[in-house]
Parts: sequence; C-alpha cells; structure tokens
Amino acid sequence: MNSLWDFLVWLFWIYIAIACIWIFITIFIDIFRDKSLNGWAKAGWVIFLVFLPFLAALVYLIARGGSMAERRAGEMRQMQAANDEYIRSVAGSGGTSAASEIASAKQLLDSGAISQAEYDQLKAKALSS
Repeated sequence: MNSLWDFLVWLFWIYIAIACIWIFITIFIDIFRDKSLNGWAKAGWVIFLVFLPFLAALVYLIARGGSMAERRAGEMRQMQAANDEYIRSVAGSGGTSAASEIASAKQLLDSGAISQAEYDQLKAKALSS
C-alpha cells in the first residue's frame, strides 16, 4: 500500500511541475509578443522570472493577466479572419452560389435578354456546379 501512495505523490508532483513549466513558457511567450512593452521592460520581466520564478509568475498573472487574455483573443480573431479570407479565395466560386446564378439568369429571362433555352442551360450549369 505504501508504494501506491508513493506513486500517487510522485504523480501529483510531476503534474505540478508540468503545470508550472507550462505557465512559465506561456508567460515568456506573452512577454515577447506584447508590443506595448519596450525592450527594458521585457528584459526586466525575464530577469525577474529567472531569479524568482514563482513570485514573478504570480505577479505577472495578477498584473498583466487581463491584457494577456485580450492579446490572445485578438490573435485568435486575426487568425480566424485570415483563415476565412483564405477559404474564400480558394473556394473559386467568386462568392456566387447556384441560387444567385439562377436568380440572375431569371432576371435576364424576364427582361428578354436571353431565351428560355438559354435560361435552361444557365440553370443546368449552375445546378451542376
């Protein structure tokens, strides 16, 4: 029974160590991505994190945690917008759907610019794509 408890204690401490490392890496990444901090402030935070890591991490999360979340949300919005733009550019349809193509062909038919046979061809082409 003693070995099971020893294993669980070690598992707990490994979990704590991984969580701390994760927090430190996240803070370092945030420090270097923050455009509002100048070089000296970044250097100061890094030195603080190196020499007093737990205190520095706690102070950083309290002092700059809100702006840290806002920066991350802004990055996510930018990535989503870039992804949406890429999908639109690759889709190849130029933003037109089959329904809009049929509607524009129907307008041409109603105005007399095309015949019924041409309208049927345009409609078949729009539905096939």
